[in-house]
Amino acid sequence: MTLLAHLAVVAAAIALGARTGGVGMGLWGAAGLALLAAAGVAPTAPPVDVMLVVLAVVTAASALDAAGGTDLLVRLAERLIRARPRAVTFVAPLVTWSFTFVAGTGHVVYPLLPVIAATALKAGIRPERPMAVAAIASQQAITASPVSAAMAAMVALLADGDAPWGLGRILLVAVPSSLAGVLAAAAVSSRLGRELADDPLYRERVAAGLVEPPESAALPTPAPGAGRAVAIFLAAVIAVVASGAFPALRTPPGSTPVPMPVAIEIVMLAAAALLLAATGTPAEAVTRTPTMRAGLVALVAIFGLAWLGDSVVRHHEATLVPGIAAWTEKAPWTFGIGLFLASILLYSQAATTKALVPLGLALGITPATLVALFPAVNGYFFVPVYGSLVAAVSFDRSGTTRIGRFVLDHSFMIPGLVATATAVATGLCLVRAIG
Repeated sequence: MTLLAHLAVVAAAIALGARTGGVGMGLWGAAGLALLAAAGVAPTAPPVDVMLVVLAVVTAASALDAAGGTDLLVRLAERLIRARPRAVTFVAPLVTWSFTFVAGTGHVVYPLLPVIAATALKAGIRPERPMAVAAIASQQAITASPVSAAMAAMVALLADGDAPWGLGRILLVAVPSSLAGVLAAAAVSSRLGRELADDPLYRERVAAGLVEPPESAALPTPAPGAGRAVAIFLAAVIAVVASGAFPALRTPPGSTPVPMPVAIEIVMLAAAALLLAATGTPAEAVTRTPTMRAGLVALVAIFGLAWLGDSVVRHHEATLVPGIAAWTEKAPWTFGIGLFLASILLYSQAATTKALVPLGLALGITPATLVALFPAVNGYFFVPVYGSLVAAVSFDRSGTTRIGRFVLDHSFMIPGLVATATAVATGLCLVRAIG
C-alpha cells in the first residue's frame, strides 16, 4: 500500500471514530492499525509514557473533582466573570485559559459556558464574542499547561536529565506565547459580528420567545473540604513546574535526575492520595466523576490514534523525511503547517505531538523551533465538532454562536486561527531571545 492509501486508512479511522464518539476515536484508530499491520506496516511501540502521565494527571484531577474542588473553582471563576460584564470578551477567555492551565484538560470549561453566555446577554454584548474565544482559550492552554497530556509528550520527546529544553524552558516560551494568542483572539473577537441589538437572528429569536432573560446559573455548593483539595492540587502543579525548572529537586542522592514524565506521575498520584486523605473523600468516588470519564476517553483516543499515526509516519519515514526536509530546511517554521493539519485529523494535541515531533527532530529541526511551533497542534477547532465548541453553541440561547451554513464558516474559526498564529509567532520571537 502507498503512503496515500495509508493516509486514507488514517482518515477513515478518524471519521468513523468521530461518528461513533467517546472511546470510538481510539478504538477505530486501533482497528486502522490492525488493517495496516496486515498490509505490512510494522506497529511502533504504543505511547505508554504519555498514557501513564495522562492517567496520573486525570486521577489527581478526578480526586479534586470528587472532593468538590472543581465546584469551588467554578464559583470563583463565576465571580470574576460577573464582576466585569462589559469586559467579558477578555475576562472569560483568561478564566477558561487559567482553568485548563491548572487542570491540564479543557473539559473543565463546560460549567463556565452558561455563566459566560448569561453575563454577555445581561451586558448587551453579542454572546458569540466571549463564547467563541473562551472555548478556544480553554484548548490553547493545553500547550502551556505543565500537567497536560500534550506537554507530557513534548517533555518526553525533548527532555531528559540534562537536556537543554526541559519543562522549565518550554514553559518560559509556551505560557507567554499561549497568553499572547488568547489576548489577540479576544481583541479580534470583540469586533466580530453585528452588535447584539442589530442582529436579525437574535431579534427573531427574541420575538419568537426563544431567548429568555439571563439568570444566574445554579452552581453546586462546594463540599466542606473543597478548599483543602484545591490547595493540595495547586501545590502539586507548582511542584511539577519546580521539578521541571530545577532538576536537582528530582535527583535522588548519588543518582541521576528522575525523568520528567516519571516525576509528574509520582507527584500527581501522591497528591491524589494526600487529597483524599485530607478531605475524607472515598476513593471509589474518584472513578465516578465526569473528569475521570472524560480523561479515560482521552486516554483511549491517545492510545489508538497516536499509535496509528506514529506507525504510519515511521513506516514512511524514509520517504517523508527527505521530501519534507527540502521544504523545511530553508523555512523550518513551515513544519508548523504540518502540525496544524495533522491536529485537524488526529483531533488531539497530545496525539499530534507524539506522532509528528519525532519527525521534526528527524528532519533536523531544532528543539527550540519545535517548542515555538508547539501551539500549532491546536487545530482541533477547524472542523467544529469538538465537545467544548458544540457546548458553546448549545449554551448560547441568542443564536449568535453558530456553526454556519458551510460548516467551516463557524464562530470559532477566526479566533482559533488568530490565537494559533499569534502564539506561534510569539514563540518564534521568544526562542530567539532565550537562545
